[in-house]
Amino acid sequence: MKRILVTGAGGQIGSELVPYLWGIYGASNVLATDVKAPEGPLAEGGPFDLLDVRDGKRASELIRSFKADSVLHLAGILSAKGEENPNFAWDINVNGTVAMLEAARENQCAFFFPSSIAAFGPSTPRVNTPQDTIQRPTTVYGIAKASMEMLCDYYHAKFGLDTRGLRFPGLISYVTPPGGGTTDYAVHIYYDAITKGSYTSFIAKGTYMDMMYMPDALQAVVQLMEADPSKLKHRNAFNISAMSFDPEEIAESIRKFIPSFRLDYQVDPLRQSIAESWPDSLDCSAAREEWGFNPKYGLDEMTKDMLEKLREKLNAR
Repeated sequence: MKRILVTGAGGQIGSELVPYLWGIYGASNVLATDVKAPEGPLAEGGPFDLLDVRDGKRASELIRSFKADSVLHLAGILSAKGEENPNFAWDINVNGTVAMLEAARENQCAFFFPSSIAAFGPSTPRVNTPQDTIQRPTTVYGIAKASMEMLCDYYHAKFGLDTRGLRFPGLISYVTPPGGGTTDYAVHIYYDAITKGSYTSFIAKGTYMDMMYMPDALQAVVQLMEADPSKLKHRNAFNISAMSFDPEEIAESIRKFIPSFRLDYQVDPLRQSIAESWPDSLDCSAAREEWGFNPKYGLDEMTKDMLEKLREKLNAR
């Protein structure tokens, strides 16, 4: 990658990935786009343009005028939000991705698509979920992700487009507030640990989901996009994860730093049913073998850093 267009730049991943890319490629070589004007560092650090990802003509014009060689397509509606308005989620997550794929094809740009553990379903093997396995997701978010994984493979096979992608687990960050995902409890819990000393989980005890700290996720995006294409057997939808835990285990990790922390439960049936349809843990061997995936943060290392950074952010002692 040398000149990069990012969609959904104001979202959970984009708001951190764009500054990360600035540090590697230079701010002038990263065009951030979103449906609304950014705030904070994104508004000041580099170029920005408004873009609705369903507008393929506008996307192609921006790619050409910016002379982008890579498109990182992050725009999308997350799992729980998607179930509230399935038609809108499908429109953004499928039609928007098709439009961006076409714009990338027209301009022969490399194309990154973020899939998710939501692309799996209840019939998927739950433990050490293989890279290649039955998927059959049960949410509109997951159905869209699984469909677009296959479409990205198709664009590579049919048109020779350099498509690449990751199946993200739950992503944990202190920078951007949660945006309506099922794994968001693992972000909320750190905020409440500092501000309240307790947390009421909408996910039930014993519910395991894969997770990753955002710095590892950002590194994985760049590492995959810069990988030697001759070594990529899968290319799209690589399983990646750094840890798998349930609410009790993350609470125990927090108690190592805040001994009085208390965890309660008020389970949300919708998000619980979504979580139960996803794997407990992923087999990430394909990512390790094909492009050297190697996350740095485990649960306790992430907890320590999250609490330190959030105390600074929230001006809490």
